[in-house]
Amino acid sequence: MSFHNTDKKTTGKVVLLGAGPGAADLITVRGARVLAQADVVLYDALVTEEMLALCPQAIKISVGKRSGQRSTAQTVINQQLVACAKKYKLVVRLKGGDPMIFGRADEELRALEAEGIEVEVVPGITAAIAAAASTRQPLTKRGIARSIAFFTSSTAPDHPDQTTLPDCDTLIQYMGGKEAIVTAQKLLSQGRSPDLPVVVVENCSRPDERVQRLKLSELENGLAGCKGPVLVMLGEAFAPRD
Repeated sequence: MSFHNTDKKTTGKVVLLGAGPGAADLITVRGARVLAQADVVLYDALVTEEMLALCPQAIKISVGKRSGQRSTAQTVINQQLVACAKKYKLVVRLKGGDPMIFGRADEELRALEAEGIEVEVVPGITAAIAAAASTRQPLTKRGIARSIAFFTSSTAPDHPDQTTLPDCDTLIQYMGGKEAIVTAQKLLSQGRSPDLPVVVVENCSRPDERVQRLKLSELENGLAGCKGPVLVMLGEAFAPRD
């Protein structure tokens, strides 16, 4: 079924779509099909040109947000989604990774639901899963790691930073490059071993992917030279195999 612009005064549908970790061929089949039918695509800063090539027919609007850089405010994105849905049949909000993990989906769902706009969520491969595959390091391991926590140090302006980190076997920190020193200090203060294995993945699944393997005590020195999105994975599950 194809979707086209319409002059009728009807409200369209919005799809919150996960683009995956970066590589265009890691998007789901359903996700690629939705992009091929979209009238408008509002996309994140981490979405590649190869991914946008999957929707040549669509109007493309950059609404990227990158830490520490000038970006589109979330309230403006919400307003754009509502406005587009009132003009077009199929609107896609294309997000890096999975929309429901650190993707600000709650704000967008609330804004759309408040206007009575139909919303569908199409999942994507989140960075932690892609990084585990790329480094060939399972996030769980029999007898060693049975629990996983995804966390980020980024908080809303009116929320305090986390004083303690999750007590799980495997910890995955999203957007963890600038927070590496603080993360290491908190974990060491919580009694984690200085020898705890750490794997740092930058630009996961992209041609310029970079992997660093170190110990928690070394992470306390910080991460130098990281320019792309950084995922920090910590736990005994990341110890090198014999």
